[in-house]
Amino acid sequence: MNSVNVIIDEIKEDNYRVFALLSNYLNHVPDYIDKDEMDALVKGGVSSEYAFSVILAAAFGLDIVDHADDRALFNNYFTKMFHRLDTDEYNDNAYYKNIRIPTIKIGTSELKYEKYKPFEGFVCNDIIQTKEGRQLPQIGFFETEFMFPAVSEYGRIWMTITPNEIETMKEAVEADSGKVLTYGLGLGYYAYMVSLKEHVETVTVVESNQDVIDLFNSYILPQFNHAHKIKIIKADAFEYAQKDMSKGNYDFVFTDLWHDVSDGIDMYLEMKRYEVLNPNTVFMYWIEKSILCYL
Repeated sequence: MNSVNVIIDEIKEDNYRVFALLSNYLNHVPDYIDKDEMDALVKGGVSSEYAFSVILAAAFGLDIVDHADDRALFNNYFTKMFHRLDTDEYNDNAYYKNIRIPTIKIGTSELKYEKYKPFEGFVCNDIIQTKEGRQLPQIGFFETEFMFPAVSEYGRIWMTITPNEIETMKEAVEADSGKVLTYGLGLGYYAYMVSLKEHVETVTVVESNQDVIDLFNSYILPQFNHAHKIKIIKADAFEYAQKDMSKGNYDFVFTDLWHDVSDGIDMYLEMKRYEVLNPNTVFMYWIEKSILCYL
């Protein structure tokens, strides 16, 4: 095996190791970081991000002082993965400012607010892939409590509007125009943001869950400034893509059907098949950059 292949394999092993560590942390103890410990390190002159990364590295059993491999892993990944987020920046988002979410339940779906605790870690953007192939998950945290809208089904959080959704939809919100189609309604964040744009004529939303549609129509859509632009179609996304999408002559299509990468890969590949039926349409997909890291 030549030296290039050895380096590639080593980077892949590092990627797997980092993903395994972060997965365990985010799924089981995302609120592990303690404010007092953070404050003590920050008072010593380091940034919040560096303090956060050092505490997690120690929790993961990494010795970044005396162990060269651990130190290299820390420098290649940890110093680039963690971000202190500003609550004011996100609270200034148009949806957060103008849409109020009631706590209510219809059928198996419940509309409510969830929260991140101070220093709780969460995915905050797409994975960044470096030129050499390192995959850097992007993890954010707030220094104070942060509330965000959510929809749960059967008691499981399914749809949210968190900094991750906001950041990973920015490109699609900025790129769309004309007649827009989106697969997946959620809490209507994407539909709301694009409906505000003057050069967006209509926003057609394909959603299969009637409970989600009812929640949206009753409590969220009436708050939209441009509700007249919105059209909801109850249908299976893939059936609509195969049989009806080309009839709509859409200028832009955005797909947001999955919860995360783990359940999104197959649906992403399936939806990509229908692009050929719409040669004049621009297609974009939620967290596509992260999905492509696994393909």
